[in-house]
Amino acid sequence: MDELIKLSNETLSRLPAAILRPQYDRKKLTAGIVHIGVGNFHRAHQAWYLHRLMQAGAALDWAIVGAGVRPYDAVMREKFLAQDCLTTLIELDPSGSSAEVIGSMIDYLPISEGNAPLIARMVDPAIRIVALTVTEGGYYVDPATSAFDGAHPDMQHDAANPRTPHTAFGAVIEALRQRRDTGIGPFTGLSCDNLLANGRVMRQTVVSLARMSDPALADWIDANCTFPNSMVDCIVPATGEKEIAQAHRFGIDDAVPVTHENFRQWVIEDDFCAGRPDWDQAGATFSSQVHDYETMKLRILNAGHQIIANPGEILSVPTISGCMSHPSIAAYFRKVQREEIAPHVAPVPGMTPEAYVDLIERRFGNPAIVDTTRRVAFDGSSRHTGFVLPLVRKGLAIENSIEGLALVEALWARMCYGTREDGSVIEPNDPFWEDLVRAARAAREHPQAWLTQHHLYGDLAAQLPFAQAFDRWLRLIWSDGCEAALKAYCADGKD
Repeated sequence: MDELIKLSNETLSRLPAAILRPQYDRKKLTAGIVHIGVGNFHRAHQAWYLHRLMQAGAALDWAIVGAGVRPYDAVMREKFLAQDCLTTLIELDPSGSSAEVIGSMIDYLPISEGNAPLIARMVDPAIRIVALTVTEGGYYVDPATSAFDGAHPDMQHDAANPRTPHTAFGAVIEALRQRRDTGIGPFTGLSCDNLLANGRVMRQTVVSLARMSDPALADWIDANCTFPNSMVDCIVPATGEKEIAQAHRFGIDDAVPVTHENFRQWVIEDDFCAGRPDWDQAGATFSSQVHDYETMKLRILNAGHQIIANPGEILSVPTISGCMSHPSIAAYFRKVQREEIAPHVAPVPGMTPEAYVDLIERRFGNPAIVDTTRRVAFDGSSRHTGFVLPLVRKGLAIENSIEGLALVEALWARMCYGTREDGSVIEPNDPFWEDLVRAARAAREHPQAWLTQHHLYGDLAAQLPFAQAFDRWLRLIWSDGCEAALKAYCADGKD
C-alpha cells in the first residue's frame, strides 16, 4: 500500500473497500460494560462478539469501557485513545488473511493510584457487567489448594485500604459498596479467563477479599451479584512489529492491531443479575453445560499448549505451528492427548473428545498463526498447576497411565534450568522464574528437588507412580536429551 491510513473515527470511510468496519454510528453508543484487562484476547473475542451485535443494530447500549490497574496499562490507554479505541482484527488462515475494524470499545479509563476513575465508572448505574481478562494466575488463588490466598500482599493491602485498592478485585468491591449504599444495586462479574469454573473463582476472590474488611458487604455481594462461568476460546498471538506490519499491508496505521485464528468459541452460563447483550445472536452459546465445554477446552487445548511448549523451548522451536510440524513433539502430543487426557473428558453436543483432539491438532498446526513458543510457555507456575496437574490427579485416581503427564512436568523442569539444548539462554518467563531456576538446577542431580515445591505440587511428591515416573524422565532428559525422552515415551506400548 502506498498510503497508510491512521485509524480513527474520521478515517473509517477512507479504508480500502475490502476491509469490514463499523456500520453503526459510534457516537450513539453508550456504555454498559467495564472490561478490566484490554489485552489482545479480549479484543479478538468478547469485543468482537459485541461488535457483531452492533453491526446488526443491537446492543448499542452495551458498549465497552476499557480499564486497567497496572502502570503499564497507561501506555496502552494512550495508544487506544489516539485511534478512538478502534482495533484492527486480522484473521489468519492458511488460505489467506482478512481484516476487520471493530468499534465496540468507546473509552479507556485513566490509570490512577487507588483506582478512583475505575471505581467511579463501575458505580455508574449504566454499567451492568464488569468483565475481566487478567490471566489465569491473576485471581489470588493458592495453586496447591485452589483456596483464596488472603495472605498475598496485594490482598492484605486492599483489605487494609478498601477505599483505595491496588487490585481490580479491590476496586470491584469498593464500587459494589457504593452501589449498595446508594441503592443502585449489583452488577454481574464476568471472568473471561482460562480457568475451570472461572465464575466461581471470581466469586471466591471478590467475596473472600470483601470479607477481610467488611463481612456484611461480602454477604450482600454473595447474595446479590452473579458470576457466570464461561468458556472462552480463540488463539490470539501477541502483537509486535510483525503484526503492525500486517496491518500496514492492509493500508492501516494501527498501533494495536490483533491477529487471530479463524476459530472462536464462547460458552456462557446464563446468570446475569442486571441484564446482558444477546451474544448468542452473534454466535456465542448460552448453556447450563459450561463445565463440560470448559473441561474439554482446558484439558485438551490449554494443557496441550503446555505439552508442546516446553519441549519446543528446549529444542529451540520458535512457534507453536513449528512444534506441531516437529515429528517427535507432534507424536508426543497425540499420544498424551489420546491416552492420558481424553479419558478424563466428557463429550459435549456435537463434539467428542477424540474429535476435539483432531480439531486442536489442526488449529495448533496452522502455519499462518505465528504464536510463539515463549508466549505459550509463559507463567508455567500458573498453567501447569491449573491445566496439567489436575489431570495427573485424575489419572492417579482411576489408575490410568500418567507417564506422559509426568514427562510434561519433567520437560518443564528442564526448561526452567534456563538454557536450551543448543546452549542459548531462556530469558525469564514466569513471575517466579528465579525460584523455578533454583529448583531446576537442584533437580538436575536430584529430580525430587523439583517436586518439593509444595506450593505447586502439594501431595503429588508423595504419590509414587508420579514421583518415580518424573524422576525417571528427568534423568533421561539430562542423560540422553529431550528428543530421546519424547521418542522413548512414544515407543512405549509399540511392538
